[in-house]
Amino acid sequence: MTAVEVVDLTVRLDNALIVDRVTLDVAGGEWLTVIGPNGAGKSTALRAVAGLLPFAGTVRLHGRPIGELHRRERARTVAVVVQNPVVPAAMTVFDYVLLGRTPYIAPLGRESATDLATVEEELTALDLVPFASRRLDTLSGGERQRVFLARALAQGARILLLDEPTSALDIGHQQEVLELVDHLRASRGLTVLATMHDLSTAGEYADRMVLLSAGRVVAAGTPAEVLTEANLAEHYRVRVRVIPGEHGPLVVAVRS
Repeated sequence: MTAVEVVDLTVRLDNALIVDRVTLDVAGGEWLTVIGPNGAGKSTALRAVAGLLPFAGTVRLHGRPIGELHRRERARTVAVVVQNPVVPAAMTVFDYVLLGRTPYIAPLGRESATDLATVEEELTALDLVPFASRRLDTLSGGERQRVFLARALAQGARILLLDEPTSALDIGHQQEVLELVDHLRASRGLTVLATMHDLSTAGEYADRMVLLSAGRVVAAGTPAEVLTEANLAEHYRVRVRVIPGEHGPLVVAVRS
């Protein structure tokens, strides 16, 4: 079953065309990564799919147009981890993850035992229990990224949107976070739609990829089909070598 269906997605910001008739689909349980040079429209497209930006075209989640989903229902369907989330000052890890349960708590209501148990479950799953009472601003980048993921998972959504999930992490923490996402995808049947800059890393984890350039889809398919020297030379304007790797193509920049 198709979990995410996007048809002719078009986004204009301040009268500038940022995303131009993008069409893509993600099957249930699949990992699709959107790549492209800076300014290609990757993050804008992802935010539109999440319902965070106005758009023209069609976005369906599990077959339902996103416009038909009330705010709470949408939050139970799709969870988003943005590049730089706004973190309330002095908030603890536990309280931040608890924010993920907001779609299940009535206005002016209080969290239930189920909500608290869900937070404990996600903290345990992501090895965050020792940090539960710590303030977010005292954590390392990798630790914070796991907390952001825990909040998204606490929503109980089956579709996970990740906007550059490893952009601020060193190589060790990049692998840690992506391995965790892949494990949770397999164990919980999650569908992942992500944007990423690191092409080799993107190719190792994605089932399929979409290459955007100037807001348009210019290539789509498996990592081997998208990450070609010709595609990257044309759209990134860089010389590269693409080397077969154990889990996907490895992209190495070559000096002119």
